[in-house]
Parts: sequence; structure tokens; C-alpha cells
Amino acid sequence: MAVVGLVAKPRWRTVLILRRVLMCAIATIALMALLSVHVREVSKLPGGAAYKLPALRGAKRSLNLETLWKPLPNRDYAPCTDPSSSYSTPPESRGYLLVHANGGLNQMRAGICDMVAVARIINATLVIPELDKRSYWQDSSNFSDVFDEYHFINSLVNDVKIIKKLPKELATATRAVKHFKSWSGMDYYEEEIARLWEEYQVIRAAKSDSRLANNNLPPDIQKLRCRACYEALRFAPEIERMGKLLVDRMRSHGHYIALHLRFEKDMLAFSGCTHDLSPEEAEELKTIRENTTWWKVKDIDPLEQRMSGFCPLTPKEVGIFLRALGFPSNTPIYIAAGEIYGGEPRMAALQSRYPVLMNKEKLASAEELAPFINHASQMAALDYIVSVESDIFIPTYAGNMARAVEGHRRFLGHRKTISPDRKALVRLFNKIEGGTMKEGKNLSNRVIELHRKRQGSPRKRKGPISGTKGTERFRSEEPFYVNPLPDCLCQKESPHMNGSLIIK
Repeated sequence: MAVVGLVAKPRWRTVLILRRVLMCAIATIALMALLSVHVREVSKLPGGAAYKLPALRGAKRSLNLETLWKPLPNRDYAPCTDPSSSYSTPPESRGYLLVHANGGLNQMRAGICDMVAVARIINATLVIPELDKRSYWQDSSNFSDVFDEYHFINSLVNDVKIIKKLPKELATATRAVKHFKSWSGMDYYEEEIARLWEEYQVIRAAKSDSRLANNNLPPDIQKLRCRACYEALRFAPEIERMGKLLVDRMRSHGHYIALHLRFEKDMLAFSGCTHDLSPEEAEELKTIRENTTWWKVKDIDPLEQRMSGFCPLTPKEVGIFLRALGFPSNTPIYIAAGEIYGGEPRMAALQSRYPVLMNKEKLASAEELAPFINHASQMAALDYIVSVESDIFIPTYAGNMARAVEGHRRFLGHRKTISPDRKALVRLFNKIEGGTMKEGKNLSNRVIELHRKRQGSPRKRKGPISGTKGTERFRSEEPFYVNPLPDCLCQKESPHMNGSLIIK
């Protein structure tokens, strides 16, 4: 019995081993069969899409987004606004300069900064400018409601003497009221205007916009304009605080675009643009234009305006443009504008493509906006702050705000500003409307190529258009505050920076 037991154990072990080998073989065969079926199913899809395309699409999308939001190369440019060694403190004042700053917020900003320079040129004491209360917007704001008056006066103490009010003894004095010639240079102010001091103690500038030449002024005057605009003329503290709050709330959504959507009643009436409007709307705008006395041009061909690129993009066109550039539908967009003409129905085409559309009213409560709500300049100042601080700024029309924000962003490091080529885009939009072109890769390639060099990269300010003369020559120049290079931006050439090169 003992011998039989000894023989049975080795046989039993052999059976167990064979059973395990057999089970492993069956499992292996089943697994191979399963894999074989899976591979055959995948091979039926074109190009191996089931396992290749998602990874490639995700990588490409990530790469495109990274490129879209990537800051521009600044080429080591930095603000250089310090005066030269020969620049002196303000000489003895010869009289007082009163200024009526005309237009909207950004037109007034540029005019005020120019008047600081004019006061320096003619040795005047500048009285805090009076803001325009009779323009289209009917804003009752005073200088101190919009700007930090104390900071403005003290920042320029070494440049120009500035006071809040004209001395009482001169309140009734006879004033020389002048419409300074547009785009005037040093000779005009040093000779024709300064000569008025022989008869008057007070000179009043009836308008402030575009009264100083863009180019060919002494370097110290140009740098003074930049100090006034980008350092001295900051907004009132309560506006700055609210603006920062809006920026922080936009940042909570991630990278964002500030879209200056100038599809507003005043701009459409002024420019005569009626594309995508009803006959009733077009007639309403025409009536506004005819009844606004200080708008000189009344008879405008809307089709010619649009084909020449002189019209703001419509909300629908903006949606097509952004999609063609490659911005995904979840891109946060801040609408820097007042009331869009046509309201929500006109915004529907853009909203359907980009649902994350924000503005002051969506980001802040009624209580938070209450101090500013009835003052167009103060509301525009909030838009200005959010636009300057945005990752990308896109203006749909080359108006005063678009120019001011672009210039400020250049001064702060050439932050990306995409300027739509409206004249070229209109032709593409017309093809889409006519059915001869579809949205897709072809359109995207065309739009991207058109705007490759329209993103705010460092370059010198453009001079006049060749062949233009007189006033038209000055009008054709790129405005000083659109691009303060080379006057106020210097390129670092070595680690040992010149004393005049300041990084702020």
C-alpha cells in the first residue's frame, strides 16, 4: 500500500500541471482572438482614425491656442520718457491757458495731453481742463470725476505749472479765444500763439483735439506728451478700483479678449454705415446725422463706405472673423462698448458662436455700477481699463478708443492687438453671403495670412501717405498716441542701460 501511494502522488502533480498549462493556452488563444477582432475593426476606419485623430487633434488644438494667446516678441523695447539733461523746470509763466477738451473720453485724453505740451511750449500755467458736456453723450462729468486731479498736477510739477481754477482777479479778464490750427508745430505756438501774451493774460483753447503735430517736434516735447498720457493722466481712484475689479472677474474665466464692438448708434450714424440694418434703422441713423450740427458730412454712400473699410464690423462678421482666426467657442470675450444698436437680436449671431460674452453689466452688480452708470466718460473709462489689461485687444473700428488703447498697449510692452483688415474682410464676407465661399480651412488660411502682421508688433510710427499735401498730409499720418515709437520707447542694446531708459 505504501508503494502504491508513492506512485500516485507524482501522477497527481503531473495532472495539475497539465491542467494549468491547458488553461493558460485557452486564455491566450481567447485573448489573441479578441485582439484580432479589435484590430480588424480599427483597420476599417480611414487612416486609423479611431486611435490616431483624437490625440493629433488635441495636440494641434493645444498648439493653436498656445500660439493665439502667446505674447508678441517685444524686442527689448521699454519706455524711455525721462527728459534730457538740458530740460529745465518750468520757466516763469507768462499767463494762463484755459482748455475746452472736446469729444468723447479718448478724444479728450489725447487733447489734454497735447495741451500739457502746448502749455510748456508757450510758457503758460495750465488750468485744469474743462471736459466736453455738450457732445453727443451729454456727460456732466468734471475733470476730477474722471481723472485723478491731484496725481495729474503733482506728476507734472517739473514740466508745467497746473492749477485747479483761474485766479479770482482774472475771472472777468478779457480772454483770447483761439481755435488752434490742427497738427501745428513749434513755430506756430512759439510765434503766433505766444505773441498773444503781449495783449492777454488768459488764452482759451476752444478745442483740444489734434492741435499738435504728430512728428518733427523736439524729443523733450514728445516725451512730455507720453509722461502726460501714460503716467500723469490716470483715472480717478474709484474708477481705477472698479476697473481692476472687472479685470479680476474677467481673469477668473482665463485668458480673455477685449472686443471693442463699435456697432453703436452714434458711430453708425456718423459713418453712414447701414449694412445688415433694416430700412427703418437706416432712416433713423440718417436723421441723427442730419440733425447733429458738428458732423460735417451728411450725404454718405453706405455701400461705398463699407467696401472702403470705413464701417465697423457687425456682430455677425466678428463671429466669423474670430472663428477663422481659430478662437474656440469657449473663449471669454469682454464687450467694450455701450449699447449695441439693435440690442440682443443683433448680438444673437455672435452669442451663438461665442456664448461667454461679458460686459460691465454682467460682471458687476447694479449697485457697483451705480456711481458711473449715467456718465458716458466714466463708463468708457472702465472699458478702457479692461481693454488695456486684456490678453488680446480687438477693435472693430479704428476710432478714438481703438487708437488710444492700441498706443497704451504698445507703451506697456506691445501687448497683442489684432487690427482687422476691414477692407479685405468685407470682400470675404460678401463671398460667404453670396454663396461663393464657405467657412472652413480656406477662409481661415486667408484670414490668418491677412492678419499675420496686424497684431501690434514693434515698429516705428507711420508717416504721411506719399503724394498727400496740406491738411490731408497730416491727417494721413499715424497719430502720435497710436504708436509712441520711437519717441517714447527705446531698445535696450546692452545690460548697462542708458540713464534715460526706464522700465516701468
